[in-house]
Amino acid sequence: MLVGQRLEVETPHPRAAGKRLAEKLDGLTLQAVEANGKNLLLRFDGGVVLRSHLRMNGRWRVEPRGARRVGLPWLVLRGDTHEAVQWNGPVLELLTDGGRLRRLGPDILDTPPDIDAVVERMGAQPQSRQIGDALLDQRLVAGIGNLWKAEALWDVRVSPWLPLADVRELELRAALDAAHRLMRASVEGTRPLRRCYRRAGRPCPRCSTAIRSFPQGDDARTAYWCPNCQRGGAEPAA
Repeated sequence: MLVGQRLEVETPHPRAAGKRLAEKLDGLTLQAVEANGKNLLLRFDGGVVLRSHLRMNGRWRVEPRGARRVGLPWLVLRGDTHEAVQWNGPVLELLTDGGRLRRLGPDILDTPPDIDAVVERMGAQPQSRQIGDALLDQRLVAGIGNLWKAEALWDVRVSPWLPLADVRELELRAALDAAHRLMRASVEGTRPLRRCYRRAGRPCPRCSTAIRSFPQGDDARTAYWCPNCQRGGAEPAA
């Protein structure tokens, strides 16, 4: 709806304002909008690309221009008659070199996803890296979030703490296929059935062992897993 228009841009939320996006985007023409996993790529003239990732709580809404709202959105892109408004979106990254977009891995929601390419990228990683951390790396595979990481690994009985060196290729392919299947079903309207995500302390639906949780990776995203029926589920050191 806004593609092809010269936009007015504002960043009401102070954390977004600190990125100085309004100063850099205001007055530019939106040329295209592309989805890549959970990444939304907004291409402006001059080769400027805005990457938005909503994580769990963010959302975009398109509203009539000047619509009343409560609270502070992160970003408002205002066109002739409508405006796109982003709420609760902690990841807003301005890319001035379109070539950098090649860092994003294959989209897990593609039909079919390019699992061969993801396996190849995973194989080029340090093999001491844990699979749960690797699955969240958008450079390796785009679109898998914390919920789907937990549920896909539970589905294939692999612990998020298992090093890539110890993950069998069949297990990796099965985990990627499970993530695709579960996420595609959610996109098509099926309410996700949570087996372990945010179920710490509750019994595993498969073996009744208490689900564990612990921060993982540089971003300290909480991993959820069953230490009994997910292979390699040894408790991490505190």
